[in-house]
Amino acid sequence: MKTLQNHLILYDADCPMCKAYTKAFTHTGMLDDGGRASYQDMPEAACPLVDRQRAVNEIALVDTQTGEVSYGVESLFKVIGNSFPLLKPLFGFAPFVWLMKKVYAFISYNRRVIIPAAHDLNGIQPSFRLGYRLIYLAFTWLVVGGILTVYAHHLSPLVPIGHPLREYFICGGQVLFQGIVISIYAPAKRWEYLGNMMTISLAGALLLLPVLLLAKFIALMPLICTLCFMAVAGLMFLEHIRRTKLMHLGWLLTVSWVVYRLLLLAVILN
Repeated sequence: MKTLQNHLILYDADCPMCKAYTKAFTHTGMLDDGGRASYQDMPEAACPLVDRQRAVNEIALVDTQTGEVSYGVESLFKVIGNSFPLLKPLFGFAPFVWLMKKVYAFISYNRRVIIPAAHDLNGIQPSFRLGYRLIYLAFTWLVVGGILTVYAHHLSPLVPIGHPLREYFICGGQVLFQGIVISIYAPAKRWEYLGNMMTISLAGALLLLPVLLLAKFIALMPLICTLCFMAVAGLMFLEHIRRTKLMHLGWLLTVSWVVYRLLLLAVILN
């Protein structure tokens, strides 16, 4: 595998995804052993060459000899294309590049609500883009609603099967209900909280996929599926507490989160 020499990639030290794939670049020899550094600890030699805020939003790759800097998917394409030359025509295909830029931006501008930072290093934060946050909320709503709609059939007759769009209504209602609460309680953190909340819902829905897969091969009793659902709900509750603490929010959001679910349960069972 050909190494891209004399290049330094700058990643977000608070982003596990960023740390993982840049570490893979150096471990596999795609970059030199010293070819990665966090932008929080940006080397002094690179500082004059890098647009600092853009490097926070889009991972930067610095040519340490020429001073040339690339950002985002162009940085990734440069590293990967150097090691896998057969991919270079794809990386030069305009529609593919456009699509990957949108996917990259979708992940990058939402990465702190996908995996929240346990601490804030040097006060550097990615820019907030409301459009990408709204797209993220819509995406998670559709995925969670779809998975729960399928899972609901495995809970019957313990939990009655309702309207075909019931789970979508429930998930969307959660966003509206909690959105009202956070808007009254801490409006400045509205979009941060809603992004984290929907990430928790998405993670919970994904945890149910193994049960759905197992149900394809063996008949699972509704009680087993219900217990699995309750276990996932318990994990979601704990994660909600953890994330609200990271956002420095009090117990009100967790209480309202639980109240909403209890009200729904009462409505569904009656």
